[in-house]
Amino acid sequence: MIICAPNVLTGEELGAIRRELQNAPFIDGAKTAGWSAREVKRNQQVDTSTESQARMIQIVRAAFLRNALLQRALLPAAMTQVMFNRYAPGMEYGLHVDSPLMGSMDSAVRSDVAITVFLSDPNTYAGGELEVNTSGLGYEFKLEAGAAIAYPANSLHRVTPVTQGTRHAAIIWVQSHVRDPARRELLWDLDNAQRQVFGREGKSETFDAISRSHANLLRMWAEV
Repeated sequence: MIICAPNVLTGEELGAIRRELQNAPFIDGAKTAGWSAREVKRNQQVDTSTESQARMIQIVRAAFLRNALLQRALLPAAMTQVMFNRYAPGMEYGLHVDSPLMGSMDSAVRSDVAITVFLSDPNTYAGGELEVNTSGLGYEFKLEAGAAIAYPANSLHRVTPVTQGTRHAAIIWVQSHVRDPARRELLWDLDNAQRQVFGREGKSETFDAISRSHANLLRMWAEV
């Protein structure tokens, strides 16, 4: 399941992050990649030990936690620290799958879902599409600044080469209360169905039946 969420960041938040990025210290992104992904990762990321990184993390984390669409779809139980990356001309991230566990031993997060928050206006850079492969097909995404895409972290994906301009993005990985992506998608469909029925009929018998099924399946499948 791939979810595109518009306006995750407000214009004010986006402006604050962009100001931080102007003077933020960047390091080689390959330093944080797994042993195989390191071979195809050619980008830069903000040094995680800086105050600038800490200020940007607060903004993006708060935006993610208040976004009802992403909360309903992902059912997050935990999340990694936010990472901020940069792709200048000639940079790319080849096909790879994300590490299944991230963080230290006492704070490890299972990476069920990856989230990219786009920070650059799409008309300011060429290339740099996020390509996610599902069922043997590659789907490209290049969203408006402030929008986010959530996609299965176990999928092969890449960032195509940037040929002009600079692409900035924030990256988060989420551990869901519901580990199985097929079950998460079923719960998402039921959640949308109950909301649509409620909008048409109010608290009807049909709404109650769908609502009960959604609640009981979540109770059955959730890991807490």
